[in-house]
Amino acid sequence: MCVESPMAPLTNLLLLPLLLLATHFLTPSLCYVNQAPSGAQLNSTETFAYRTYIVLVEPPPLNSDEDTHRRWYESFLPSTCIGNSREPCLLHSYVEVFSGFAARLTDTELDRMAKKPGFVRAFPERTLQLMTTHTPEFLGLRKGTGLWSVASYGKGVIVGLLDTGIHAQHPSFDDHGIPPPPAKWTGSCKAARCNNKLIGVKSLIVGDNDSDDYDGHGTHTSSTVAGNFVTGASVRGVGRGTSSGIAPGAHIAMYKVCNSRGCEESTILAGFDAAVKDGVDVLSLSLGSVSSVHFDRDPIAIGAFNAIAKGIIVVGAAGNIGPTSQSVTNDAPWLLTVAAGSVDRSFEVGVHLGNGKRIHGEALTQMASHTSKSYPLLFSEEHRFCENEEYRSVSGKIVVCQATIPTIQNPQIRSIMAAGAAGVVLFNEESNGYTTVLQDYNMRVVQVSAADGAILAAYATSSASNAVASFTYNNTLLGVPPAPVVASFSSRGPSSVTPGVLKPDILAPGLNILAAWPPKTGYASGPFTIISGTSMATPHVSGVAALIKSLHPNWSPAAIKSAILTTSDAVNSTGGSILNEQHRKASAYDRGAGHVNPRRAADPGLVYDIGVRDYAGYICWLLGDDGLATIVRNSSLTCKNLPKVKDVQLNYPTITVPLTTSSFTVRRTVTNVGPAATTYKVKVDTPKSLRVRVSPKKLVFSKAGEKKRFKVLVSCHKMHKHKLVEGSLSWVSEEHVVRSPIVAVPKVGGHAPAPWP
Repeated sequence: MCVESPMAPLTNLLLLPLLLLATHFLTPSLCYVNQAPSGAQLNSTETFAYRTYIVLVEPPPLNSDEDTHRRWYESFLPSTCIGNSREPCLLHSYVEVFSGFAARLTDTELDRMAKKPGFVRAFPERTLQLMTTHTPEFLGLRKGTGLWSVASYGKGVIVGLLDTGIHAQHPSFDDHGIPPPPAKWTGSCKAARCNNKLIGVKSLIVGDNDSDDYDGHGTHTSSTVAGNFVTGASVRGVGRGTSSGIAPGAHIAMYKVCNSRGCEESTILAGFDAAVKDGVDVLSLSLGSVSSVHFDRDPIAIGAFNAIAKGIIVVGAAGNIGPTSQSVTNDAPWLLTVAAGSVDRSFEVGVHLGNGKRIHGEALTQMASHTSKSYPLLFSEEHRFCENEEYRSVSGKIVVCQATIPTIQNPQIRSIMAAGAAGVVLFNEESNGYTTVLQDYNMRVVQVSAADGAILAAYATSSASNAVASFTYNNTLLGVPPAPVVASFSSRGPSSVTPGVLKPDILAPGLNILAAWPPKTGYASGPFTIISGTSMATPHVSGVAALIKSLHPNWSPAAIKSAILTTSDAVNSTGGSILNEQHRKASAYDRGAGHVNPRRAADPGLVYDIGVRDYAGYICWLLGDDGLATIVRNSSLTCKNLPKVKDVQLNYPTITVPLTTSSFTVRRTVTNVGPAATTYKVKVDTPKSLRVRVSPKKLVFSKAGEKKRFKVLVSCHKMHKHKLVEGSLSWVSEEHVVRSPIVAVPKVGGHAPAPWP
């Protein structure tokens, strides 16, 4: 590598998961349908018990604002729900997601509601057994059944992590029920405790042989990917349940490459080297650079290429620079790049305003008393960020502030509370929208969305009435729609290096994730804590890869990636489009192919496979001989004897093309990994402005492992100067749907973004 082209420095931006940066739809056991005047059939013994229902109603007129929606929803509620005559019962008011609301009602009240014109149906909210961050269950993984049972919880698979070390004594790393590692394992374990779960621990940091985790990050990611079952897990009583990783039967190997100074590039490459040598099957990387660089100057891209050449799938974090466009990192095509989204769980605190409105908030500290009394609200534009407040004026009041960097704002909030404030409500800045990154303030601090913050601030400064509010603590709620939602911090595509390959690849849970933590660090104390970041999303996908590897040990890294992408969910828990942090439709550059679905990924039907020679041909096209020599440790491969492969022509499971009125052709090859004799027919979903033709329209397979080629011709009827156009191509059989997003990107400044062909 030339001296004048050094590798770009890494930072802690991914490593420290937003410490310094400000559901599946559950089928109810009971539902009501407005079919007859008699209304709902109720159990008389439960007539007067309150419970939460999600109520679907006919929508108000088109283009109605939020106040119109709320008034329409309130028209269905009993009079005792409105105003201050009793605890407000409207929990959630949905506008973007579907037409309806969530409310606490008695069966009698629901029966009366069911008779009103416009009522569609209602079903009771269900609370199931909690598990780690609830995310295994959110992803459809349940103990003793389904994919976990079929894949033996990932037993026999070794997951390596390049991270901050590990707190080996944590109960998540007990080896109850875990067999010895496979014979191929040649690594060593230098930790306070080594066993059949934690089979490898070593520090690669020069001068630091201590592999313990003084940061917490590595312990958190390790338990998320493959932690064993631990009962009674919670953080200050919220999220209580049984914790586990996504592949709880898999083995863990921790390579400490980061410390308080950050993650040195040389140390990262040493971690790759050790992991490949030791015999890991999956590598999970919750770290990365601030921005993308050419792959021959990126240690992660280089290390990852040589890992996949040995059959190791490498999963990397997309970055925490969102929602800025073109901020995605770890974007080499051979990496599986993970974006972060929410789950269907809320640590709920209702903020009840004196005008009868209710705002949805969240807090990690839940008070023992379910409901607080009302206190005056205080908001000052001059002290919008809780800074320089005259603390003597806050006694007995709820102070409203905009959230900033927690490490700066924490002392200010503590001063406000010490001055006698009844509580603090922190609202998100506008760019974060509905993404609430929870912080453990260990006091009466409630966090709300940017939209609700605007409502609060307007009410608190209104001269029409004396503004008051109270809190209602509801602890942990499940099944809260919409989920997933792309987190605001999750870095976005397109890749600045290779825009012809869609990045990020996949969306996974990364917002407010509960997992293991050391006894005490500078940020939090264990044994569990809740943090956010694409660092948290990455081990979820690494765990899914481990489950697939356990089921299909001979599949290549590209095949496993393809299985995860082509079976991902394109819709959220309500059946609508996956949304971004502003609750607008997320683009492919926000969410990748979709949200990871482990059950379907284990049986994809077809895969788009890519070999080392294909990737090498792509490197030749992108970077030439010098780039190939830097990245690929195989002297037999030279650009002279390799066909050059353009980014858009890589056999990738997603399709990205330039948006032109003339037809643009890409070619793909699929491999049958399903039933031997199978026929697939093509299904294309595109907007009217995009024309997609596929040839052939039918693929007939006679055996497993058989390959079939097809070509896709894409053109548009009219040019879209400032936005991408999305569609999808699916191969459909009686048992499988193999879906590939199609992303058509307009030219920029008269030229397609380099390196378009």
